[in-house]
Amino acid sequence: MTAIRRALNLRTTTAAIATTGAAAIALTLVPQAHADEQAKPAQPATAAAAVATQADHLAAKAKSAAKTKPSGETKAMSVADIQKNGVKKYGNRLDGWIRTSLDIMHAKGIPGSYKGLHSNIMRESSGNPRAINNWDVNARAGVPSKGLLQIIKPTFERFHVAGTKNDQYDPVANIVASANYAAHRYGTIDLVHSAY
Repeated sequence: MTAIRRALNLRTTTAAIATTGAAAIALTLVPQAHADEQAKPAQPATAAAAVATQADHLAAKAKSAAKTKPSGETKAMSVADIQKNGVKKYGNRLDGWIRTSLDIMHAKGIPGSYKGLHSNIMRESSGNPRAINNWDVNARAGVPSKGLLQIIKPTFERFHVAGTKNDQYDPVANIVASANYAAHRYGTIDLVHSAY
């Protein structure tokens, strides 16, 4: 046994197991970790921990990006400027609403991507800014989910971004408030893959 252990660079571990009144001993061979493997950071134990770790990373990245100003930029555009110019530049349809929202989100340090917003919008409302959910638990409680990202009024009001319309059905206001909520709860809208 000693020769095998040395040859395979293994260590032995014994564990006593009691089975129906009789004791049994299990012998397991466990490879020794190399020094470079021991230096690696521990991986999250669960999928939830992995998502939380990713959310923390993305939130930190967004805060860092919000603090840095690109060279040559003299002043940040206001949300009103972005909305005014964005709607004309991008158009008054889903693609334009998402792009305008991303400009505002970037200006406000709210993380998210086009793909993350688009996939959530399609799942929640199929791109209909007037969508309303009249059947779920929120609707039965008198606060139906509304708009592109199906946000309820109390959540919309709490996470509404100043400078956007105070209208739950407004496509840009709905997207930005929903992304702001998702950023606070999950780290980014990009990590939302089901009802939130």
